[in-house]
Amino acid sequence: MGRLSAVSRIAIPLAGVLVLSSCSTDDTPNDSLQIVQNPVAATAAVSPAVSVKPAGSVFAVPGVRALVTDEASKSLVVAVSEPPSLRIYDLAALDAPKTTVALPGPAERLTVSGSQVLASVPGKSLLAKVSLPGGALETVPVAGQPSAGLADGDATLVSVRDRKAVEVLPKNAGPRTITGQIYSADDVLSTGDGVVVLDKLRTALFAVDLTEGKIGEGLRAGDGAANAVTDDLGRVFVTDARAGALLAFSTTPLLLRQRYPVPGGAYGIAYDRTRGLAWVTLTERNEVVGFDVRGGEPIEKHRFPTVRQPDSVTVDEQSGRVVVGSAIGEGIQVITP
Repeated sequence: MGRLSAVSRIAIPLAGVLVLSSCSTDDTPNDSLQIVQNPVAATAAVSPAVSVKPAGSVFAVPGVRALVTDEASKSLVVAVSEPPSLRIYDLAALDAPKTTVALPGPAERLTVSGSQVLASVPGKSLLAKVSLPGGALETVPVAGQPSAGLADGDATLVSVRDRKAVEVLPKNAGPRTITGQIYSADDVLSTGDGVVVLDKLRTALFAVDLTEGKIGEGLRAGDGAANAVTDDLGRVFVTDARAGALLAFSTTPLLLRQRYPVPGGAYGIAYDRTRGLAWVTLTERNEVVGFDVRGGEPIEKHRFPTVRQPDSVTVDEQSGRVVVGSAIGEGIQVITP
């Protein structure tokens, strides 16, 4: 199935999309566009007490901040807050971690890159690189508060929240800083066609021009952009925690293609490339929902009750199993759809 070529019948018309482009004659943002006074980033809705038994199996793990799977090493990596560490599990045996890697501070986001997992540690101004499945640790200092890391060829890209920048760290050269009209650099993602940065304060998605070294055009991403993931068709999916929606963007050019209503506190998101499923956690309902996103509009295929406060989710693409993490210490949950 090719990329979406038009807005679906349930999506916001493109005429209603607020463009945050910096294409004015003096190359500065147009002040008549989305100017946010005292912006506040969207957070996960507080979950109620669990009233339905969580689906699948639940394993005891303290407060989960992030998790990710690595197909090559068949590993699940879980970032926990106390003590700050990464727990590396064998996907075939999730009852106990094979390796625990102590971190100098709590990790915020995890990204798999080759044989490593990149963990942003904003409180300590560093990016941790941990080998998989062995757990060897390398730390890279970053000026400011790194929110996410991403491998891009021989370079590492780091979104730096407080400096409103994307830091480019080449393997054999000095760092390069890319800044622009963003309020906060909260995540950096590559679609294969290009790189984008998620700005939670401005609740927008911006293109990053690595060649020119500048932040490019931007688009409003709902009322409260929370988390984002890319798929294998060059798209970016963003959860809107305030309005309860799943947004789909193309990146060449950057356009909003779909806005699908997902009530219940849409927050965490993961993508299964093998099955074309976007998994979204609903923190107001303690649920996780799987949407088939390969067609003209998302189609709900699965819905499961979860542990309380399911802020994070990942998927084992080989088996299709979904792993949900509780941010308040109720463990990790493994579901086989």
